[in-house]
Amino acid sequence: MKYIFLLMLSVVTAFSGLAQDEENPVIWKQEIKKVNDTDYELVLIGTLAKDWHIYSQHTPDGGPLKTEVTFVNSGKGYELIGETFENKTYTEFSDVFEVEETFFKNKAVFTQKIKVINPSLTQINVELFFQICKEVCMNREENFAFSLSGETIVETQETVDARSLAMTSALKLDLKNKEILEDAIISADTSSLWMIFGLGFIGGLIALLTPCVFPMIPLTVSFFTKHAQNKSKGIVGALLYGFFIIVIYFLLSLPFHLFDSVDSQILNTIATNVWLNLVFFIVFVFFAFSFFGYYELTLPSSWANKMDSASTKTGGFLGIFFMAVTLAIVSFSCTGPILGGLLGSTALADGDVATNLTAGMTGFGVALALPFMLFAMFPAWLNSLPKSGGWMTTVKVVLGFLELGLALKFLSNADLVGNWGFLKREVFLGIWIVLSLLLTLYLFGIFKFPHDGPKQKLSTGRKVAGIVSAIFLGYLVLGTAKVINLKLLSGFPPPEFYSVFEQESDCPLGLDCFKDFEAGLMHAKKVNKPVLLDFTGWACVNCRKMEENVWSEPGVFKLLKEDYILISLYVDDRKELPKESQFKFKYDSGRVKTIETIGEKWGTFQDVNFNVASQPYYVLLSPDLEVLNSAIQTSDSATYEAWLKKGLQNFK
Repeated sequence: MKYIFLLMLSVVTAFSGLAQDEENPVIWKQEIKKVNDTDYELVLIGTLAKDWHIYSQHTPDGGPLKTEVTFVNSGKGYELIGETFENKTYTEFSDVFEVEETFFKNKAVFTQKIKVINPSLTQINVELFFQICKEVCMNREENFAFSLSGETIVETQETVDARSLAMTSALKLDLKNKEILEDAIISADTSSLWMIFGLGFIGGLIALLTPCVFPMIPLTVSFFTKHAQNKSKGIVGALLYGFFIIVIYFLLSLPFHLFDSVDSQILNTIATNVWLNLVFFIVFVFFAFSFFGYYELTLPSSWANKMDSASTKTGGFLGIFFMAVTLAIVSFSCTGPILGGLLGSTALADGDVATNLTAGMTGFGVALALPFMLFAMFPAWLNSLPKSGGWMTTVKVVLGFLELGLALKFLSNADLVGNWGFLKREVFLGIWIVLSLLLTLYLFGIFKFPHDGPKQKLSTGRKVAGIVSAIFLGYLVLGTAKVINLKLLSGFPPPEFYSVFEQESDCPLGLDCFKDFEAGLMHAKKVNKPVLLDFTGWACVNCRKMEENVWSEPGVFKLLKEDYILISLYVDDRKELPKESQFKFKYDSGRVKTIETIGEKWGTFQDVNFNVASQPYYVLLSPDLEVLNSAIQTSDSATYEAWLKKGLQNFK
């Protein structure tokens, strides 16, 4: 849309002039209302086509993109009064993104009050970025100009040279049969909140076995069963205690929902932000050495004393709550690093990080609370509990090695995205082999850490754990030597082609591929084969899972190798383009974006041609740019093979 609006000082409206259809499913209208000599209300009204949704400014992260309303040069000549107000929104759980989405139906209205502080100001520009979805999501940008004087708006746009305009045009494809892409995207994503909840639950069970928590179980249960007036009140007290433990860990996840600066700007970008990956690597190494006994992570003792004192003085319902808070504080030295691992795992998982973290923290709290509840109801079971001892220290050391293994994943992400090239696949696996060897030697008593007690006879549990560690060590060694396939670890080590040894191909599974669209398309025309366009990322875990678990299947691999030209475009590649290839991309809206890196180029290419921004994302094209099948994301091998065959059939 262009800036062709004539606005009155009271209420003036203008329509876009475009027909509302599947290509343009929203028509925007703008109004300006004068409140007094200095205050105005700027209103944007979008009328949506049937079944289309625009997402709120406040929809949770991890799903479709939030709407962004930018008031250009606010604070210079005018200032905003309060936040941008929205009309009625709806909230539903999305099976695709696995988050609670907040969106508009039928009509989206954004109202912003402003105060003019420069009387000579005559025009206010507003930029609107939003994602509108039906079966698929499309990114849209609109620019609006509000006149405070009633005069015609004069359009001003950033000047772009002819070279950049030509490169902008080259990045846009003239796709044929594009409506096929609007069909439902095939996706069989298996990740779910229940899986995250289960991981949190397992983490809670492990925390129970640490010396900070395990001795508390009989002590706390005895307190409720022996100090209550009768058995039933003791059970109720213990049940409340367990319930409050769950509530506390649930509440600990809420700040990640409330503060966008923590969630959307840090956690959801962790998989591609080099420096954040390095920070998390350092944090997890720090956690690991605390488990090894070189130092302890503790919260201020005054916190625990205050909570304990409050529970004694208050008594009753509130006193039990303070008892639960006291447990959370005094057990932090053991639970903190486990919760850190949970945070790291959810940050690497699909979906909204804050929602994942809530599910994981709740699962953690349930596991931690469960024994306090069960043993209160069945106190005779306490006799079956093993005695506290050195085995709890062993649990902490094992967790320390696991923390180091997870830390390496973050370092690998930084290396891959930054194109540093020092943590190749063999180096990564070699470090994991060393960690597994050290863990195995520790479990069999070959060496010990500072907080270990005197050497004693190995318990059965420790021997079993040592055997499991030795088996995993053998699995890594055989996998590194390529005797077996490391499919169980798909997505964690760097891809196979990211190797210290010279490879025939720098593409997944040794396939031939192109990492430049034009070069790949030219080759496809030459050999008359269809194109598999693969939007991927260096730090994309699901991309690696698809390549190593689905592409590796014989039927799929044969089709990729013999019948398709593979073009893999890495949207998170931070490597700079040659100076002659950098340019300013001009959107239809007039906005200009500087393209300096490989990832910026292919991310923009995906956005403007396919209106999506997720990876993996696969498209089948003929050499003359005809779309051959609907897009596909994650799937099982049978579905993917059938999808490739259908595209090949349509091509022929």
